[in-house]
Amino acid sequence: MESSNEDQAVADSNPPPRRRNGCDRLHRALTDCYRRIPAGLSREAACSHLNRSLAQCLVVEACPSESEAVQSLCSSAGTAIKRQQCREAQLSLAVCLARLQSEFS
Repeated sequence: MESSNEDQAVADSNPPPRRRNGCDRLHRALTDCYRRIPAGLSREAACSHLNRSLAQCLVVEACPSESEAVQSLCSSAGTAIKRQQCREAQLSLAVCLARLQSEFS
């Protein structure tokens, strides 16, 4: 069975769904938290874990290899070499995030 030009036109007008990143669920949860709890210290306390989790998720999505390096090299104290590697990994992550920020501004 051959597809007609009309079938192809319909397929072209319906693009595939946008790939959703893994942070969408956290974003919705944080938005809901802000909507449910009145502004103030109680909101800050109640929503802070979601805010932090979303921030970490976005950083991992934006710069996955740099984030992984920071997590593995900076997770515990260690030798002077490991501390230096940790600082270098943190710098690489900062550079990655700054580069992305400049692309979107």
